[in-house]
Amino acid sequence: MTLPEDDLKYNFGCGSYGYKADNPLKPLGRIPVGEIINKLDGFFNKNDLAGAGRLLSYWHSEAVRLRDKQGELSVVNEELGYFRKTAESLKALTAVERSIELITELGAENTVSSATIFLNAATTLKAFGKAEEALPLYDKALKIYKANLSPNDKRFGGFYNNYGLTLADLKRYDEAENAFLNAIEVMLENENSKPEIAITYVNLAHLYEVFEGRSEEDIKICLDSAEEYLADKDIVHNGYFAFVLSKCAPSFRHFGMLEKALEMEKLSEAIYERS
Repeated sequence: MTLPEDDLKYNFGCGSYGYKADNPLKPLGRIPVGEIINKLDGFFNKNDLAGAGRLLSYWHSEAVRLRDKQGELSVVNEELGYFRKTAESLKALTAVERSIELITELGAENTVSSATIFLNAATTLKAFGKAEEALPLYDKALKIYKANLSPNDKRFGGFYNNYGLTLADLKRYDEAENAFLNAIEVMLENENSKPEIAITYVNLAHLYEVFEGRSEEDIKICLDSAEEYLADKDIVHNGYFAFVLSKCAPSFRHFGMLEKALEMEKLSEAIYERS
């Protein structure tokens, strides 16, 4: 299988630069994961989902051909997020299943890296209407994180934000609120986390829309906070920030803040165009 350079503008040459194994379980080589991730980030910075998809498809096939399970796991983890972006439910759920299989086959169930993959897989299940099935994976991720990370590690912020969304889907509103507040508390201890704090405030606003006892004023406070963090002058206006804006804008539109939503969409498009 070849990868046309004029298609992906990305050529590693021969992927099989490892040893030739007699044991059918041993890898024949290794895929260049670091370079793949860098190229993938480039596609996402330009919002080129088609290019990202071709890249992941090619290197997933190469990892399988080379029996490189560690490399395959890295690619599958990226596919989890990619298929959420493209709303391809069957492929996303297949990636969830394969990621868990590979973690087991590699004997890596208790590593921090695997915890992050469990979190990614759980978030994917939630995204496709399987919130209840996601809970055991969240539990695994949290247990590993707590055993290995500082309580203020940024990864806890991502965990609690996504966990809160799942709890909200299950109508466990008190727990969801606590999760979102925990996420904000962690992020406030980390530099360069203002986009993530804004996202969590937006999620909290949606929670307060359905949470009995919360008011329109509570929603307004959350949206005002999100707007303030998104407007921070220190935020780097890169592809990731453009993505954050594109995710937040529909919520501002939903809550009647049309002018702010349009402003976010315009800025997001401008960032992507110059990336």
